[in-house]
Amino acid sequence: MTNPSWKPDLIRMVDPRGYLESPQDLRLYEYDGGVDKARPDIVVFPRNAAEVSAIVRFAGRHGVPIVGRGAGTGLSGGAIPQHGGIMVAFSRMNRILEIDPLNERAVVEPGVVNLDLSVAADPYGYFYAPDPSSQRACTIGGNVAENAGGPHTLAYGVTTNHVLGLEAVLPDGSIVNTGALWPDSPGYDLTGLLTGSEGTMALVTKITVRLVRKPESVKTFLAIYDTVDDCATTVSEITARAITPAAIEMLDGTLLQMVEEAVHAGYPLDSAGVLLIELEGVKEAVEEQAEQVRQACLQCRAREFRTARSEAERQLLWKGRKNAFGAIGRVSPFYYVHDGVVPRTKIAPTLRRIGNIASSSGLTIGNIFHAGDGNMHPLILFDARRPGDLEKAQKAGFDILEYCIEVGGSITGEHGIGMEKIHLMDRQFSPESLDMMRKIRDLFDPSRLFNPGKLLPAGRGCAEIRQPPLIPGRAAF
Repeated sequence: MTNPSWKPDLIRMVDPRGYLESPQDLRLYEYDGGVDKARPDIVVFPRNAAEVSAIVRFAGRHGVPIVGRGAGTGLSGGAIPQHGGIMVAFSRMNRILEIDPLNERAVVEPGVVNLDLSVAADPYGYFYAPDPSSQRACTIGGNVAENAGGPHTLAYGVTTNHVLGLEAVLPDGSIVNTGALWPDSPGYDLTGLLTGSEGTMALVTKITVRLVRKPESVKTFLAIYDTVDDCATTVSEITARAITPAAIEMLDGTLLQMVEEAVHAGYPLDSAGVLLIELEGVKEAVEEQAEQVRQACLQCRAREFRTARSEAERQLLWKGRKNAFGAIGRVSPFYYVHDGVVPRTKIAPTLRRIGNIASSSGLTIGNIFHAGDGNMHPLILFDARRPGDLEKAQKAGFDILEYCIEVGGSITGEHGIGMEKIHLMDRQFSPESLDMMRKIRDLFDPSRLFNPGKLLPAGRGCAEIRQPPLIPGRAAF
């Protein structure tokens, strides 16, 4: 690892306790929740937008890449500093600045943990709707960068649907404010543009979000099936009845066994799959819809339909879902997860294709996903210590995402592109569309120092710092 000449100047500029540079410390920041690794030259911990601006200006003067980082729970390599440089970690900017229930909004710094905002809003009868499975650890700044979702996006939408405004530092160091306190502000939707831009256009330093009133009634159900096809068919049957649950999550039999053995949530060990369904709203409407959902499940050959009888039982069911990724550690030392999206009517054939890919690759693949909006989450188990295993897992993931595109879906629903899926962007978009995206990015960052090599593939003849494409066969460990 090199010791760049610019580092002493940066160290003199920042808070003496606001940076890390030793190799042992930097190792903690070379990875996220994915499979790639790269180490920054230094990690800095700013306390406010002015300090972020000064760091960005320094990076621009010295031509140094700069990468933002929240909690490091991302799954697409978005916070991996593949070209070294400066990592800006937002863990010190973790204050909830305002809870405003009368206007149904809150103002937070980017390092606020997702769940902490809902806990803070709870006494006022409100919550923050986007709920990634990592919500106990992930930060709202990272959620904004990746446009994160979660189990309840079916009814509430993803992060961009709940962000009213941003304070952000641009690549020239200027501090700008976008959006307004109301849903539809005049001018271009810069808030929407920056949300999901994966740190390639700006570093967000303050976020105004929408709070949602807690529903009067919540009911949670577990429908148990002997075939995954019947599980998948039920999703379309429920929506055909003009019912939009707050969440419809599916776990297949492979994942069920791993989760139940770790969490003891009450999932059946002998089923091919289950649907975890949640309804919210006015009590009378929820009761009426609950019967419709029960009928839809039984019509699609659910062998059992359970209703959570208490809040404790409901929380236990969700504990199983939210802790599923962690449960895999009891079975496999590594896993590789994707988040391709398919139309609801294509869930069953997609699961069959994933099963075929598992058989041909010799790898175990379990499925847990947001069935209501077709956001698939195949978890590919492998052992990076075994030569060739990572490459097989990457190829299996590549084949799954190609199939998602083939059936009219997308290569990501909430994890972002990062460096993981960048090689598939030209399968998803035309050259003209990608060129348009590059031009928009270059308006913000003509030097391409903000999170280089992420989100957009390098175009022909472009001056961007280039990376080898992430293709099956490139090991990351």
